[in-house]
Amino acid sequence: MTAGAGGGRSAQLKHTGLRSGWTTGACATAATTAAYTALLTGDFPDPVTITLPKGQTPAFALAAEELVAEPLTGGYAMAGIVKDAGDDPDVTHGALVRAAVRLLPAGTGVVFRAGPGVGTVTRPGLPLEVGEPAINPVPRQLMREHVARVAAEHGGTGDVEITVSVDHGEEIARSTWNPRLGILGGLSILGTTGVVVPYSCSAWIDSIRRGVDVARAAGRRHVAGCTGSTSERTVTALYGLPEDALLDMGDFAGAVLKYVRRHPVDRLTVCGGFAKLSKLAAGHLDLHSARSQVDKGFLAELARRGGADEELTAEVAAANTGLAALQLCTAAGVPLGDLVAATARDEALAVLRGAPVTVDVVCVDRAGTVVGRSEPRGPQQT
Repeated sequence: MTAGAGGGRSAQLKHTGLRSGWTTGACATAATTAAYTALLTGDFPDPVTITLPKGQTPAFALAAEELVAEPLTGGYAMAGIVKDAGDDPDVTHGALVRAAVRLLPAGTGVVFRAGPGVGTVTRPGLPLEVGEPAINPVPRQLMREHVARVAAEHGGTGDVEITVSVDHGEEIARSTWNPRLGILGGLSILGTTGVVVPYSCSAWIDSIRRGVDVARAAGRRHVAGCTGSTSERTVTALYGLPEDALLDMGDFAGAVLKYVRRHPVDRLTVCGGFAKLSKLAAGHLDLHSARSQVDKGFLAELARRGGADEELTAEVAAANTGLAALQLCTAAGVPLGDLVAATARDEALAVLRGAPVTVDVVCVDRAGTVVGRSEPRGPQQT
């Protein structure tokens, strides 16, 4: 089905009425284009228009500009653009992305630097070498292309140093995966299309994949997919896993399992709230409350298998929440938490399709107390 026929991201966005935005990579490209143009011509284009990978041509207003002439070096120019993430709850929405451009000797090419608020890669497993500024490959290519266009239009060589910075970026980065992935000092400059789709799942799923890559590159044989900070604390206490072995999977259990299926580790622990993991046990791979619900009938059947009598089974089926069902069974001595964990483990193994990964599942309550736990099991034991 095409977007025009009611499917695809564009149709979804139109249906919701939400406004799309621009990635940090698009903002850095626009700032670079404006700065290099000013360096060659003495004037900043404002607004500055760029061409994105899919052909869109957004125009960006400049929020900051500086041009310094230096007789020996040719000086430098800086342009800044405030990121507009549209209606997406992006932590970088409103951040000022700056690009400072200096001329380099002919034949040098384009050199990227991390300015204040942009991180540096310190661990392997990312699409950038250790020591490189955290400016991802697609934004780099986009900036190179626009530098070449400006050079062709205004008689430059295209040999420049681009220093990208983000005001308050180091502080903002504390709310991202960057510190855990070994990107230190600030944010990453990201984007594959240049467009931020509101409430898109793609960025989170991509971060899960990068987390697996980093863990594997670091030689981690045991990783844990966690639904939140509470479950992270629990698996750290249980297994002593280092930070780079913890995957913030949120609601995307399926994303973890499918990526680990293609990129195996020896052992995967899945840890999360009892209610969320009861959804995995019931066969749901997206655990978000808007896309899957706790099935009390399913829990009642598990309770029955665990020894619940007809009265308790009926009470579980009628329970208001998953937690209430768990409390009923705990009081009656029925190990519903362990049953959910074991069933969720078996569902995970089914998704892994025989990949050489041993899986265990840990269910916790809101305080992080373990309320259910499975034995580890591998494909040879299913």
